[in-house]
This record gives sequence, structure tokens and C-alpha cells, in this order.
Amino acid sequence: MPAFNDTNTATAFTTSFRSPGKTLVPTKIDHSLLFTVGLGLNRCPRGARPRNCQGPNGTRFAASMNNVSFVLPSNFSLLQAHQQRIPGVFTTDFPAGPPVKFDYTGNVSRSLWQPARGTKTYKLKYGETVQVVLQGTSIFTAENHPIHLHGYDFYIVAEGFGNFNPSRDTAKFNLVDPPLRNTASVPVGGWSVIRFVADNPGVWLLHCHLDVHIGWGLAMAFVVENGVGELQTLEPPPADLPVC
Repeated sequence: MPAFNDTNTATAFTTSFRSPGKTLVPTKIDHSLLFTVGLGLNRCPRGARPRNCQGPNGTRFAASMNNVSFVLPSNFSLLQAHQQRIPGVFTTDFPAGPPVKFDYTGNVSRSLWQPARGTKTYKLKYGETVQVVLQGTSIFTAENHPIHLHGYDFYIVAEGFGNFNPSRDTAKFNLVDPPLRNTASVPVGGWSVIRFVADNPGVWLLHCHLDVHIGWGLAMAFVVENGVGELQTLEPPPADLPVC
């Protein structure tokens, strides 16, 4: 049996997965996105309890995608704010790529250890095709991340180690029979590429499935707009649905 931390063996196994039947992998991509995923540190606010600041030198552990540490709204749900057009709950300016390019899996500058906090989403029109490169980082420390997307299944077209290089790694994409999943494993010091069609309107969270990481902010959300007609439109909530 391989060791519990034998990443190469585990990745070789997961990359051997294939869909048993016909697949409909998007080949024309409307949104080509690169999301860095990783950990970080933030300064503790004045007066914070020591038990809430257990990072090095009295800091607080954090996590982020594209240097944004996701903050869940406290007064309204994301979907409620979207449907009722409540302003000030979230923004739609989540970046399509990291704001600063760096050696993602190398020795990362300490200036990148502190992510910005925000409730940022990325907007998609109904039916648009999406590719997301989930790039692991060594910010503070390298870690593996099971990334889960609500509301969708997606195709995992490739995985690898190091920094994703589109001119080299695109040739490795499996567009014939990739596995259809709702969770992709981003290996330590590596990356994973997923593709899906935005055909389920609503607000859908993309997050790390390690509870502590999502609590630290390793998440973002897609806002998928309605399409045309009843079948492409998000139903309104029941009149008696409890609200936040």
C-alpha cells in the first residue's frame, strides 16, 4: 500500500478516471479563468481573543481564491440578495485571474500572504461555457484542496504539478472521456482544470471542502443569470420560505 501522503500515486490514480459513456465536454470556451487557491495569514484585530489568533506571531489563519478571502453575508443570503436585487450584499467583480502573477508553487513573497476580504462573485450569462484552472499555491504553506461547486457537475479535463502553463499543458487535456464530478482535487503544488456549461441559474458557491479552509475564506460564488423562457429561469422562492 502507498503511504498516506504519497501524492504522486494518488494523482496517478485519479487521473486515470474516465467517463464510461458519451461526454459533452465544452470545446469553445466563453470564460477562461485562472483561480489561485491557497492559505495565508491576516493580522488579528485589536482586542481579539488569543484563541482566535493562533497563527505565527499572533496572526490569524486565512485562505483565499485569487487573493480574495470570501466573507459570507450576515443579513441576507446570496440568493436572496440576487433575486430581490438587494444592494450592498455582494459585488460581481471577482477577478478572472490573480491580481498579481507570481511563482505560484515556488517561494512566495510575504507581501502576498495577506489576502483582501470581500464578498465577490463572478457573473455568467445562461448557457456560457466556462473553463477554470484551479492553481494550488505555496502561500504560507502548500496544501491539497478538494474544490466543490454547488449546482453543477463539471468535467475534470486535466491535472498536473507545478505552475499551469497553457502553452504546454493544454495539450494534456482529455476532451474525449474525462470524468464528470462535482469536486476536483487540487494536489499539493499542482493544479486541476475543470469545464462546465452555465445552464443552472442562481448563485452557486465554489469552495474548498475542508471545513476549516472554507471558514478561513477559501471560496467564491458564480452568479448565473436567467436564460429565455420558464425552463431557463430560476423559480421564485415559496411565499412561506424562511429568510435569513
